[in-house]
Amino acid sequence: MLQYVLRGQYEDSVMLLGVLFAFFMTVIMTRVMFQKLPADQGREFAVDGKLSKGKPRGAGIVFVLVFALTALLFAKVSVEMVIYLVLIVLAMLTGFLDDAAKTPWGEYRKGLLDLLIAVFVAVTYLVYNSNDVTLAIFDVSFTIPKVVFGILVVILVWASINVTNCTDGVDGLSATLSIITMATIYVVNQILMTMGDFAYLIPLFIMALLAYLWFNAPPSSLLMGDAGSRAMGLFIAIAILKTGSPFLYLLVALVIIVDGGIGLVKVSLLRFLKISILKNTRTPLHDHVRKNIEKNWENSQVVFRFAIIQIVISAATVYLLL
Repeated sequence: MLQYVLRGQYEDSVMLLGVLFAFFMTVIMTRVMFQKLPADQGREFAVDGKLSKGKPRGAGIVFVLVFALTALLFAKVSVEMVIYLVLIVLAMLTGFLDDAAKTPWGEYRKGLLDLLIAVFVAVTYLVYNSNDVTLAIFDVSFTIPKVVFGILVVILVWASINVTNCTDGVDGLSATLSIITMATIYVVNQILMTMGDFAYLIPLFIMALLAYLWFNAPPSSLLMGDAGSRAMGLFIAIAILKTGSPFLYLLVALVIIVDGGIGLVKVSLLRFLKISILKNTRTPLHDHVRKNIEKNWENSQVVFRFAIIQIVISAATVYLLL
């Protein structure tokens, strides 16, 4: 909004102000909302899940709303971007309602809501963007039929929401990995230059997450809940789509995919096909390394080591694009 009011004047200053606003407003509003958030009930099957019982949960409602407000105030928003912001807020709200519910929502209900959001993202993207795709590492471009492309976008968005949600089980892990993934996408865009004004939304989201991590760093004093993790996963999917190279998601979010996705695969195969695999592997994977590795990892070790792995993969990805 301010960018249009000033008509290009002081553009860099406005953008810097927006980044600072996202961070400090998230800190302020988190303190204001701290005692008003629902209390976590603890996770019965998660390693050390009972330790989170009683902590304020659903902090995603704070940093997602601050991010959306900051974007509207300081970014050059288009109709497409506004639709994405609305969908991100909706994903957050569905998660927050689940966080606040006395009886957790069922998996199928949440999965259906994620599917509806994914369909809206696919339709919006195809209205405002082409169905051309680039394999950036190989510098190869091709066109995917719109129907097929739309289906692939739905799969990407749904998967990103859910694998990101599944990584949220160790203090600081999900937000840290998401920050690394978002930062990698931002660097990728600096090379490909395909996002346009959307790119500015990435540092805004990162700043809001950094402010959240101030309170969530081990040992945490509050939790993001589904309100935060689902919105993060959706934003990551939209951001990678806007690069025009969506297959890079497999690299820039590899640790999130493996950590959260392995459980989804395990449960889906058992539930729908009666195929039992990975019997001796706890899922999400971060629970396995905390409980089943020869020398049990502390929470901070999980965060640091998973982050290091993703940084190495991200650095290699960026190097291949140069």
